Amino acid sequence: MIVRDLGQMPYRDAWAEQQRVHEAVVGGAEEQLLLVEHPPVVTLGRRPDVVRNLISTPEQLAARGVELVETDRGGDVTFHGPGQLVAYPIVRLIDHQLSVGGYVHRLEDAIVSALGNLGIPGHRDACAVGVWVKPTDDQPAAKVAAIGVRVRQGATLHGLALNVTTDLAFFDLIIPCGLKNRPVTSIQRLLSPQEVSITRVKRVLADRLTAVFQGTPSAVG
Repeated sequence: MIVRDLGQMPYRDAWAEQQRVHEAVVGGAEEQLLLVEHPPVVTLGRRPDVVRNLISTPEQLAARGVELVETDRGGDVTFHGPGQLVAYPIVRLIDHQLSVGGYVHRLEDAIVSALGNLGIPGHRDACAVGVWVKPTDDQPAAKVAAIGVRVRQGATLHGLALNVTTDLAFFDLIIPCGLKNRPVTSIQRLLSPQEVSITRVKRVLADRLTAVFQGTPSAVG
């Protein structure tokens, strides 16, 4: 698997790059993992009535410098922005003998493993896609990573978003993933006051994802 760090890239530009890579992978090219941070953007999935979970006006979004994009991925509404590590694995599911559900669980497992490397106990939630953490016994589990994918011609698009040093105030613009009263968190908040390096998180997550899909770690390049 080729791992490519796209740095910070506007959402639409990264989407176009996904489409280009997807076409190549469908044609038999080597699978790729794209890593990126986006400028502030709210994206809408294909779930019916998804717009009901956008609780801010276009004027409020514009005032915060947030773009709004309708996408073709599964899932609901989410936010991407600086300090959030977004990973787009573009793989052929048949090569890995995976269903769509099995693929999503592989992504969740890779995130949980990466968090464990950082000393954070993450877990799945049987009622909601993504990865969650429970900071203390008297606090509800909070979402640290969201997942939304699409499969076309047997190969994957879109992927996961892991909050590292993300400004969580942006999530007040939406009902994240359509889940009311379910808080969001970040690695920085969980490890505070310890400083968090997104470069380290990027390498750990890339290692876990490449191990899932090819059995051995791979350096970010």
